[in-house]
Amino acid sequence: MATIELPLETFRDPAGSLRIEGERVLRRVRPEQASAALEFLQSDLAAQWVESGRLIGTEFLPGSDGSLTLEHPLVFFPTYPWEWTASAWLDAARLTLDLCEALLPQGLILKDATPLNVLFQGTRAVFVDVLSIDKRDPHSPIWLAYGQFVRTFLLPLLAWKYLGWPLAASMQKRDGYEPADLAPYLSRWQRWREPFRSLVTMPLLLEKNGGAAAQKTAKVRQEPAVALATLQRNLAGLRRQLDRLEPNRRATRWSGYTETADHYANEDQQRKQRFVREALTTAQPGQVLDLGANTGVFSRIAAQCGANVVAWDTDTGATEENWREAQRLKVPVLPLLANPARPTPAAGWRNRESLALLDRARGRFDSVMMLGLIHHLLLSEQIPLAEIAGLVAELTLRWAIVEWVPATDPRFVDLMRGREALYGHLDEAAFAGAMGVYFTVVKREALPNGRVLFLLQAR
Repeated sequence: MATIELPLETFRDPAGSLRIEGERVLRRVRPEQASAALEFLQSDLAAQWVESGRLIGTEFLPGSDGSLTLEHPLVFFPTYPWEWTASAWLDAARLTLDLCEALLPQGLILKDATPLNVLFQGTRAVFVDVLSIDKRDPHSPIWLAYGQFVRTFLLPLLAWKYLGWPLAASMQKRDGYEPADLAPYLSRWQRWREPFRSLVTMPLLLEKNGGAAAQKTAKVRQEPAVALATLQRNLAGLRRQLDRLEPNRRATRWSGYTETADHYANEDQQRKQRFVREALTTAQPGQVLDLGANTGVFSRIAAQCGANVVAWDTDTGATEENWREAQRLKVPVLPLLANPARPTPAAGWRNRESLALLDRARGRFDSVMMLGLIHHLLLSEQIPLAEIAGLVAELTLRWAIVEWVPATDPRFVDLMRGREALYGHLDEAAFAGAMGVYFTVVKREALPNGRVLFLLQAR
């Protein structure tokens, strides 16, 4: 398996920096600024969280010069919040609150609260920024990261659920939304209804009193037991706000595709699923990338065959269904909102804080599945066959399971929209010629509906 090439150093956290060397994740630590985190990592609480899979594991590597390095296992496919489903956002937020609540009785707290502190193993959220843990002032009832939690978790989810803003837009907001960002889009009626009243209207009204009130609040001192109870009550309030933002099941263009695909008879579906199972049994891939995964029927088949699966699709409703099913069945599938034709770009300072989607994917997968997608790339995205074949070859180390959709297929005809002169000549021979540059055919099966399935092996 190829290694991931990530930016050499992070630079925003004064307590340390992160470096990835091949499969090793190394975090240099400034002990004087991270003593609380280091103490926590050696505690029974940390061990329990690591054992449950909710906190990244850590090994201590003392240097001969007195320096300290932490080593963490590499999460197989790192992701960013702008690629997550709404359910993933909620899971990451709940994990953050859970950890903060668990830290309070230990005299600790999270010094920041952002989705970027969380990665996913399948659908299980894992807290990875161990240097976010800091000592808590026992007399202070204030969680300094409270506002950041609202900006980076609650307000994006609020805008998504009620205003229809895509969560992917958060890529342009490193520290989340401000209440003033949402206010102009609310009706008078909305502004005084929950959750807008608590998360947008009241903060804006309090903001008019300026920083003096905020500074005065920040200096509040209480007895330790009272301060702890206040913090716990405030975290419980955030959890209630979060529960209100639980995503509704939305019917989208492709969320019901599996049930309504009239160009697939039962026999077609059964034979397709059987072919994919047999192909996976032959290939025995450890890591599978499912392109155009829809609601994840074939992602879950790959997982049941022993693979760790990353599933990309562009439809929010279908990807949300895939997430819910993977979580319900506890299978190793990570559904993401991602488009191979318009992949997530690198972002952040000098494009080095988050990697582009394809850079994270190259050389990581034993097999790529592309089922019912190729005609969309050809016709909707206008990607030539040779380019599609090149992308598949770039993303797989060995195997590909691909479905060819002929020009006579009803969905192909729908997407051509009168452009027969441009695309009507494309046939299986053209497909085989493009793929043959990179792959040999191991297995082929034509379905009764005219579509053709291939198991391909890299040359």
